[in-house]
Formats: sequence, structure tokens, C-alpha cells
Amino acid sequence: MPQIAKIDAHQHFWQISRGDYTWMTDDIADIRHDILPKDLEPILARHAITGTVVVQAAATIAETEFLIGLAAQNSFIKGVVGWVDLDDENAPDVMKQLSQAPILKGVRPMLQDIPDTNWIKRPQVIKNLHALANQGLRLDALVVPRHLDVLADIAQQIPNLPIVIDHCAKPVIANGADAGNAWRDGMAKLALLPNVFCKISGLANEAGPHWNAAQLQPIIDHVISHFSAKRVMWGSDWPVLNLAGDYDQWRSVSDQLLSNVSQTDRDEIYGRTAARFYALEQTS
Repeated sequence: MPQIAKIDAHQHFWQISRGDYTWMTDDIADIRHDILPKDLEPILARHAITGTVVVQAAATIAETEFLIGLAAQNSFIKGVVGWVDLDDENAPDVMKQLSQAPILKGVRPMLQDIPDTNWIKRPQVIKNLHALANQGLRLDALVVPRHLDVLADIAQQIPNLPIVIDHCAKPVIANGADAGNAWRDGMAKLALLPNVFCKISGLANEAGPHWNAAQLQPIIDHVISHFSAKRVMWGSDWPVLNLAGDYDQWRSVSDQLLSNVSQTDRDEIYGRTAARFYALEQTS
């Protein structure tokens, strides 16, 4: 029987001299330096992770081209999620051009940074989301709880658009806070839509200092119970993760969080779901 591929469905690279990481303030000085495939490769080997999906960290076309270039040089990168201005009438042509590299699997507008919660419902954006789906690409939804209802509207309106919610929609859980019924209800509503998936990623940063498995278990249980393992995938959010811990710690805590999940479901979450969602090349 072939080995089940292990996929990190959410990680980043950056090269500071490129100059478009405007979000890198002094608050995150610890990760404000070049972070490239050579830095991640030994970590992946340590955990027998055979492939990754690298996700944009800057809202520029140049960022997408940078990641596509890295993928061409590093075989462990199985997919790229880039950025395109979805409020631009030329976006379909840009996506078509970028998609000449089959490694491009989707796009991610940085919705959490856009003050208008309803931005994604603008007529031009919706038109471009239809084009995204028709070109066989996917939407990574970088959202926070205020976006859950509007994201459900989009998912219903464009049922052929595969959508994955990054970081479990960043529930508010720092300092022992409860995620809240609005988050729970919103995620349960999204889980009813078959084109919506969810990433278990980024939660260490949301939980804050001294995070642990017990703090995150209710979030994981809620997501898996509603989406099922076949629509849940695991990601590290490395190297942003390094602001709250490290890769080894997150993988170890993730194993604890999934300890009550069957081996079949763990195989889905740790690799098969991502491979299926992003149509990644076979890897073993």
C-alpha cells in the first residue's frame, strides 16, 4: 500500500529586499528577515512532510511570480496560492497569464485587512470570483469572524468555487476568551456548503502566549464535527508561527488535538484533503 502523503497546506516564504511586505512592522521583527525554502526543507524532512502549499504574504502580482519561481526550483512546493486584484476588470486576464504555471492553485485576497466587510460582494469582485472558478482556481479566504455570513453568501452564490477558510477564521481565543456563538454558528453555517473547506492553521498565534492543546481543543472539535475530516486540512502557517512557538511544537500539539480522531481521518487532515482540494500532484 502506498504511503499517505503528508502535506503542509499553509506556509509562507519571503525575501525582504523585494519590498512589498508592508505589514512587517517592528512588532514582528523576529521574522522580518529572508525566509526561503532552504530554511523549511530540513523541518519538513524531520516530520516526513512530503509537500507544501505556499501562500502569498504580499498583495502584489510580483509576490505571486516570486512564489511561482520558488516552486520551479523546489520540488516539495506542490502548490502556490497567489494574489490578484479581484476588484480589477483585468483580473481574469491576469489569472489566465499566471495560470500558465500549473503550480498556481488559487488566489487569496487579504480580506482581513480590508475595512469593508462586504468588499467581496462588490459586483466586479463577484464577476472575478466566477472567472476564478471557471479557470479551475480556488479561493483562500483570509477572514475573521465578521466575514462568516458574507462568505456564506458568496459560497452559495458561486457553488462551483472551491473555498478554504484560512486559520479557522481566526476565532477570538486569546487570554482564555471563548470563541463565541457568532463564530460557532457562522462556521456551522459554512460547513453546510459543500464547496467550503477549513484549514487548521494559525491558531497558536490567535491563542497568544502559553497556548496549549486544551485551549485549542474546542475549536478543533467544532470544526471537525461540522466539516468532517474530508473538508479539513492541516497547515503550519510557518514562519508566522514562529512568533508564537515553532514548527515542532505545533505539530506535536496538533497530534494531541487529533488524538481522538481515527487514523483514516488523520490521513485526510494531514494530507489527503489538501491534495484533493488543491489538485496537487501525486506525492508519496
